[in-house]
Amino acid sequence: MTGRAVVAAIAALLVATQAVRNAAVRAFAETSPGNASRMWAGHPASEIGVAMTDIARASRARRAIPASAFAQMADAAVKAPLAPQPFLVRGVQAGLAGDGREAQRLFEAAQWRDPRSLPAAYFLADSYFRSGDLTHGLREVAALARLTPDGGTAAIPYMAQYAASPANWPALRDLFRSNPQFARPVLVSLAADIRTVPAVLALADPRETRNPQWLVPVVDTLIKAGEYRRASSIWTHYAGVSRPAGELIHDSDFRDSSAPWPFNWQLTSSTVGLAERQPGGRLHVLYYGDEDGTLASQLLMLGAGRYRLTMRLIGDTARAHSLTWSLWCDKAPQPVSSITLDTAATRGWQFDVPAGCEAQWLKLSGTSFDMAEQADVSVVGLRLSKVQPGA
Repeated sequence: MTGRAVVAAIAALLVATQAVRNAAVRAFAETSPGNASRMWAGHPASEIGVAMTDIARASRARRAIPASAFAQMADAAVKAPLAPQPFLVRGVQAGLAGDGREAQRLFEAAQWRDPRSLPAAYFLADSYFRSGDLTHGLREVAALARLTPDGGTAAIPYMAQYAASPANWPALRDLFRSNPQFARPVLVSLAADIRTVPAVLALADPRETRNPQWLVPVVDTLIKAGEYRRASSIWTHYAGVSRPAGELIHDSDFRDSSAPWPFNWQLTSSTVGLAERQPGGRLHVLYYGDEDGTLASQLLMLGAGRYRLTMRLIGDTARAHSLTWSLWCDKAPQPVSSITLDTAATRGWQFDVPAGCEAQWLKLSGTSFDMAEQADVSVVGLRLSKVQPGA
């Protein structure tokens, strides 16, 4: 081999070694920055990894970030001018120092270097929203929705803040229309706060009237706030339910398995037992007898007065005494009335709804005894009617 060939071979070997070393450092930089630093302490990827780790540790411990971390970031920015991390860190520094304009410029520089950078989109969204630039803020939120598997959940607090103002609804509608996968978690989050329930109703797709994901949270929020009529009206519309005039119990023939809780039956399958709809308009109840618990429940909207509940039982009716119907005013610690299932089926159940009891929970529960008794029955022909005065 000639001298020139030897030199060329050595040069090729050095280049290959450097390439492998560079790749190894990059591979370790994010997952094991300490190892990357030991392999090549001055490599920009190694410096960024160690600096980000030091910053994270200091933040978790609520300590001042060491100056060495910022020095490493500055050095990495010189060596790797296309790396976004140093600009992100300097942007955070500028923001903490009160220089919002410089922070925004640095975050924009980071995003220019890596358009898919989640931290850049997050910090830019925060920066734009703080400065009142809703249009660009929503653009970054849309980027978060596209880039993250959870649909941009990190941006939900911004959405909750801006959705509270009706002036922002047109822009949010445009965002949700183009990013429906982002709209769903945002609306569910807004549904949990009584103050932003109007925003949910204003921003939801009006064509979505078959149990949208936000429906149950909205109804639950309204019920907790005591807004029963409003909750019932919204549930009826968005559950796509046709309720006959004067209906006192929904799905008394146990055929509607699509409308959600709470103005439809919530049926249990647990260690307590099993309640399930069966063909022929039946509610099949299997109570194991080992522990107390509710097997079926529904929220009613009965006016003050006297009512009568009737039904028939099929199955092992001799053990139906371990099952009990009860009526509870919402949020009350005790039921206003209760009766065992066998007695209710034999004689009917009359109960009074007191004045001021705007909404009531009708519950079918199991009660355990010293000796566990399993009950296996089916309820059919369930009917609730109001008893007229003097009848």
